[in-house]
Parts: sequence; C-alpha cells; structure tokens
Amino acid sequence: MASDTGRKQFWKRSGAKVPGSIQHVYGAQHPPFDPLLHGSLIKTSSKPPTTPVKLKKVSTFQEFESNTSDAWDLGDDDDELLAIAAENLNTEVVMETAHKVIQNHSKLQEQHKLQEEQLQEEKQVESSEVSSVAYVDNRLVKSVSEGHTSSSSDNASENSSMQRSQSLPQTSTPPLASGVDHSTSVTSALTEREASRLDKFKQLLAGPNTNLEELRKLSWSGIPKQVRPIAWKLLSGYLPANVDRRESTLQRKRKEYFAFVEQYYDSRNDESHQDTYRQIHIDIPRMSPEVLRLQPKVTEIFERILFIWAIRHPASGYVQGINDLVTPFFVVFVCEYMEDDEVENFDVSSLPEEVLQNIEADSYWCMSKLLDGIQDNYTFAQPGIQKKVKMLEELVRRIDEQVHRHLDQHEVKYLQFAFRWMNNLLMREVPLRCTIRLWDTYQVIA
Repeated sequence: MASDTGRKQFWKRSGAKVPGSIQHVYGAQHPPFDPLLHGSLIKTSSKPPTTPVKLKKVSTFQEFESNTSDAWDLGDDDDELLAIAAENLNTEVVMETAHKVIQNHSKLQEQHKLQEEQLQEEKQVESSEVSSVAYVDNRLVKSVSEGHTSSSSDNASENSSMQRSQSLPQTSTPPLASGVDHSTSVTSALTEREASRLDKFKQLLAGPNTNLEELRKLSWSGIPKQVRPIAWKLLSGYLPANVDRRESTLQRKRKEYFAFVEQYYDSRNDESHQDTYRQIHIDIPRMSPEVLRLQPKVTEIFERILFIWAIRHPASGYVQGINDLVTPFFVVFVCEYMEDDEVENFDVSSLPEEVLQNIEADSYWCMSKLLDGIQDNYTFAQPGIQKKVKMLEELVRRIDEQVHRHLDQHEVKYLQFAFRWMNNLLMREVPLRCTIRLWDTYQVIA
C-alpha cells in the first residue's frame, strides 16, 4: 500500500478537507481530476477564497506518476470517498453536459449518413456517364461497319448519323480511350519490370559461381518471391557461391543439425536446462503470425531449433526475442512449397515430413548465421542493443532536433521504446510481409 503523502498533497492542492487518515484518488484521468480546474462542476461557495491558490504544473512524466501512483490503490473507505465526490458535483450541470454530448453525437451520425448518400449519388452519376459514352461509341462503330456493306442511299443517311455523333463534345470519347490505354500500359509495365528483375536474378543464380556482390546490389530493392529462398541462403553464407557444391552442402548441414537434435534435445528435461526450455515453451505462443503459432507441428519445430541453438551458444543462451528471428526464415522456406502467398491459410503439417525436416534445418542454420553477427545483442546486459539505441538517439538528435528535445524534456528514454525494435529486428512492429521485405535488405548488410 502506498503512503498517505500523495493523497494528502492532492487534497491540499484541491482546497478540500482531508477526509480521514487514508484517502484514494478515483478515476484514470490524465491529469487527475482537480476541482480548481473544473470549477463548473463544483457548487459555488458563498465566500470566495481570500488568497489565490497557485497550481504546480506537472512538467515531466515522472512527476505526474509520483503524484498519481496511488490512484488505483484499494482501501476500506471507498464508500466515504464516493459520497464526498457526489456531494461536490452539480447534478444539473452533469445532466446538461451529458445531453449535449448525446446531441453532438447524433448530429455527427447524421452528417456521416448524408456524406455517404452524396458519395453514392456521385458514383451512380459517374457510372451512368460512362455507360452513355460507351453507348455512343458502340453506335459510332456500328455505323462505320454498316457503311462498308450498305448501298449508296444508305450511306447518305449513315453519314448524317455520323455527323450527328461527331457533333457531340469531342472530349467525351478520348478520355475513356486514353484511360483504358493508360491503365493497361501501367499494368503491363509493372509486369515487365517484375519479369525483368526476376530474369536478372535467375541469370545471376544460374552461373557456375554466383557473384555475391551483384546479388547484394540486386537484393537491396527487394528479392522476387520465386528466388528468395535460394537468395537468402546465399546471402546469409549458408550456401556456397559455387553451384556444384550447393547440394552436397545442403545434405551435410541438414544431417549435422539432426545429429545435434539427437545428441542434445533429450536433455531439455534435465534440471540444468529446464529453465531454458520452459522459457522457450512460453515464448513460442507469442510469435507471429497467429496461424503458425497455433499449429502443433510448428511449435515442435521451433522448440527444437531454439533449444539446440541455446545449448550450442552458452555465452548468451536463449534470450526472449530470439524466437521471433526464426519466423521470417521459416515462412520464406515454407512459401517455396506453396502455390499462393496466403500463409494465413496454409497448414504446415500438410507438407511431407522430409520437406519439413529440410525447412527446419535450413531455418536453424540461417538463423545461426544471422545471430553470429549480432550475438552481443543477447549476451549479458545486451551491450549490442544498448549501443544501437544510443546510435538511434544520436541520429534523431541530428536529423530532428525538435523531436529529440521533446523526448528529453519529458524524460522519455530511447531505451524505453526502442529496445524491442532492436531486440526483435522490428518483427513485432510491422506486418510479416513488410518484415520479409526488410529482411531482403538485412541480408545485404548483415
């Protein structure tokens, strides 16, 4: 239970009598309710105060927290405080305010409804205009085609009809045609650009020795889904650049991983490793996306990967956040066997067991390669993360001095909000598809 000092200070600032030895502040208002700032809700006194009361401005979050740290404490005198609060409120003012809120809400609802109706009417007008233009175009095409097969007498009448159609405003037809051509050209241009990028990747990967520098340059702007699995394996250093050595390397590393599983995984029940395994078991249900963490097969795979990594890296062991770093590799390697991009609707257990084992081993080795470069993020006191947070602070100070001063003025430390950014490499901050796109670039600079 917090001390009485905060409560007494609050009642002294409000000018009210301290009712009892221990009092509580009700409500979760920010800043807390102060009668001096809400005079319209208090019954006026017959005698005005003789001396003005000077309010102390809360300048920092810490001061505000210290003043309201007991706001949610429980006690035995709650009923007494509620009675006092009820006496200090003007019922008529409260009811009038509530009535105004309801009226304002009703007006806003009516405005939204009118705006939606206007939008629907505009859409109907636009669709009717497009239909009329299309009808005129069809008539024009029909008259031209009939002109080639009809007699000379018919030609005269058709010419007059063509003249009537041509007497229409000439701006109606060209925009329609140009709009169609423009959308078609944009779509085809995007398709051509994507196909061109994919061809560049395929040509680079098909050579006898992949030029990793060129692969990094191409990957900086994103990697096409079709070649992302092989590109990530090459960029992480898991696969060699030489094409002839890749298959043998894959077979050797996959066998090596499952030898670790056979050697170490049963020790998860040992007393010395129970804490590590228990923490892994707790963290896996927190990972993203939800569809993966709810599948028992995925849980089993992630538990093995994380436990084996923790056993083989005793300098850091398992640290919360490492579980999120497996997910991008796992999803990318699973997508290699999917027909669409809907990971949310895919059942991992539908894949053959041999394929799942290959995905598990590849995910382990690629995650290990990534963590080799940032292991100081997860050793004692996590000096790597602290260094990166300090770099972020310096960067914000240089490029946006106003934001930096604002955070400093309110005593907000960068470590308080940026720690998770560094610990999870933004896995919890952006959607999975955005994370995978970011990791295309991570692989380049890793």
